[in-house]
Amino acid sequence: MPRVTLIHPCLGRRAGERRGLRTWQMQPLWVAALAALQPADVELRFYDDRLEAIPFDEPTDLVGLSVETYTARRAYQIASEYRRRGVPVVMGGIHATLCPDEVAHYAECVVTGSADQSWPLLLEDLRAGRMRKHYQAGHAPSLSGWKYDRSIFQGKRYLPIQLIEFGRGCRLSCEFCAVQAAFRNTYSGRPVDDVIAEVADVSKGGRRGLIFFVDDNLACEPERLKEFLRALIPLKVRWVGQAGINVAHDPELLDLIVRSGCRCLLIGFESLQPANLREMSKPINELRGGVERAVAELQRFGVPVYGTFVFGCDGDTPDDFERTVAFSVEHGFLLAAFAHLMPFPGTALYRRLASEQRLLHESWWLDCHYAYNTVAFQPRHLSTDALRGHCLAARRAFFSWPNMLRRSLAAGRKQHDYWTVNLLHRAELGLRDGHPLGDQAWSQPLIQAE
Repeated sequence: MPRVTLIHPCLGRRAGERRGLRTWQMQPLWVAALAALQPADVELRFYDDRLEAIPFDEPTDLVGLSVETYTARRAYQIASEYRRRGVPVVMGGIHATLCPDEVAHYAECVVTGSADQSWPLLLEDLRAGRMRKHYQAGHAPSLSGWKYDRSIFQGKRYLPIQLIEFGRGCRLSCEFCAVQAAFRNTYSGRPVDDVIAEVADVSKGGRRGLIFFVDDNLACEPERLKEFLRALIPLKVRWVGQAGINVAHDPELLDLIVRSGCRCLLIGFESLQPANLREMSKPINELRGGVERAVAELQRFGVPVYGTFVFGCDGDTPDDFERTVAFSVEHGFLLAAFAHLMPFPGTALYRRLASEQRLLHESWWLDCHYAYNTVAFQPRHLSTDALRGHCLAARRAFFSWPNMLRRSLAAGRKQHDYWTVNLLHRAELGLRDGHPLGDQAWSQPLIQAE
């Protein structure tokens, strides 16, 4: 019986730190997807590096990791521990799709594209002793009949949030987005009936946890989303999700979003400056009156908003940070994020900054001196320290006691949910800044292929 160990790597940890940030501790859906595909004759184990120690000496025949750019350094550390013990490692995920040659240095096998498409074939090859070095799956897979086995999460202390996939990919072309780069601007949706059945299953027995639809853009197909939301209303669930700004210009869709139980909708507003939106290749945010009109419509229907903003474009000035915070407070956003641009590998942003010789680290995700929130490129009109400092100051201002009170009054929402999520984010503001990539206490060299 082959023994397979799946591991979800953490972003990193400081020396002496045992657990990561609480807001980062949600169930990794990729594990449930692979667990549902696991044949009966394969012994499967799963460890979450964010929650527990990894038993490196436990016997296993294969280790699988899903790698994101932020977790790449830690994933390579974990892989090196197993390879030192003679255990083969397979890696997939968005970073593996964008940087397959790099990942191949730290694993015996690399899966690019949607790993759940390749997993059954990989296991067959493992049994036969002929596992390949590379498995390539399509970027727009059929998700019909897709299953997720959440029993693999039993006994682990995750946030009380159920993750569900309505679709995969995004058709927008944002310059900075690694998702659209990995999926090549394609989108695949699951059948509505399949998703409704899954929602009913995870919420049965009176369970009232929050559901997070993890799509990068729920509204890629608005009419299909409407069909789904109509079917969702009788289930009386509470959910959060992410969508493009186009939802704000469809009154029927906004009404269905609210009536189906939406507790928060994350929308990437990105910038209040039209010139910046054009630089980011996000002209959709300028349509139909732009951000101001979109926010007014969201407010009119009572949609709780998690607004995200990105700084570091060539036109940004120090005044833009204060103006954006004031805008978010004035409109009573439930939450907001103020981040600087990140040149993820494989994106148009990375290629542009590289051609302009403005990257400060070619592979910042592997640099032992790089930490979370560090600026990895040279802004046009701000220093790297100034950009980082302004972003952190914006977060602190948004989550200050006076502004949290103002937002609460402006939104007129129920106090319990509002203060719970805001206090949690406020408590972790300083902990995120400067968080290391990889385990600082790990002192062994990374094992690379010859």
